[in-house]
Amino acid sequence: MRQYVKSKDYETVQLDEEWFIMNTDQFTVTKINELGGYCWSQLATPQSVDTLTQQVMEQFHIENKLLSINIEEFLKELIEYGLVRHAI
Repeated sequence: MRQYVKSKDYETVQLDEEWFIMNTDQFTVTKINELGGYCWSQLATPQSVDTLTQQVMEQFHIENKLLSINIEEFLKELIEYGLVRHAI
């Protein structure tokens, strides 16, 4: 099962329900919502889409059939931004 982890521990700021991740390598700022911020915080250790989905369901009391697909798409975007990589 493929796992994901933060590329680096980039500076992160949380303002209300929005999170801002500052990629100091590429000089970019990525804004994510509260659910994305929760996923980001969990990626300090390697996580699979299934484990992240389960954690989000428990934390936010969400039962959505598309949740794992949405999390997988979110992770792909973070990879494109250089914020997340595949764990070895």
